[in-house]
Amino acid sequence: MGAGQSAGSKEGAKLMEQRSLARDALRRFLQNRLAMLGAVLLTLLVSVAALADVVAPYGLNEVDFSIVRLRPFTDPSHILGGDGVGRDFLTRLIYGARTSLFVGMLAPLISFGFSVPLGAIAGYRGEIWDFAILRVIEIATAIPPLLFAMFLISVTGAGLGNVIFVLAVTSWIEPARIARAQFLKYRETEFVLAARALGASERQIITRHILPNALTPLLVSFTFAVPLAIFAEAGLSFLGIGITEPTASWGKMVGASVKSSTVIVDYHLALFPTVLVALTMLSFSFVGDGLQEALDPSRGD
Repeated sequence: MGAGQSAGSKEGAKLMEQRSLARDALRRFLQNRLAMLGAVLLTLLVSVAALADVVAPYGLNEVDFSIVRLRPFTDPSHILGGDGVGRDFLTRLIYGARTSLFVGMLAPLISFGFSVPLGAIAGYRGEIWDFAILRVIEIATAIPPLLFAMFLISVTGAGLGNVIFVLAVTSWIEPARIARAQFLKYRETEFVLAARALGASERQIITRHILPNALTPLLVSFTFAVPLAIFAEAGLSFLGIGITEPTASWGKMVGASVKSSTVIVDYHLALFPTVLVALTMLSFSFVGDGLQEALDPSRGD
């Protein structure tokens, strides 16, 4: 009975400590003004993208030939003007936010979904598993990701689904490395050895002891992976091998405007989507930096 109470008290103390660390991390994050600014901007962008069908003033492909290349702020009913074929540009930007954020979040989720377990196996198992997986990582590192993405797109074809697949395949190296390093770091720590000595299964050791401690750098890495995916999608769409019509995409808008001969006159066709891509990437960077500082265990303030 005494041993059970002692074990229970230790579990309770550990749980209280975890809650205290989580509260401290949240407090530090909320005190970081840049991180909060990034979080507010991201919340606004995600909300607009999710409610695009509601907040967009016109249909995605609704054409009005009277607003072809209409300059911004000249017509109150089309505040940001029109594009080269007569579609409301504000509407296209709103739907473009949905596409860019969808690609930016889903591609890293898929990438982390298979790369983190791969890195965890390498770090936890070690020996031949670590040797084989590490060699694969080294080989993949030698391949330029943009060129590899262009090659895969040429094989699979352009389109939303294929772009997400290609970006997931070309961005798995960093999370796999982080997961490997974290599992390699924690597999021989005292609390893991104690859990193993008490008869905990490998699944319990991985899910209850190692993974929670390894989540912090992985979470921070994910916040930085999202803007990179958005930028990569914009680059592929800019080259004309990414998102296809009629889907709206910020990168495709920039590419279409630059390829036209009127980009200097119709500056808004390239300027507004470029600013939104930059703003989104900056917001994710602010949030990522804020999480990194908030979850830093060395900070005791």
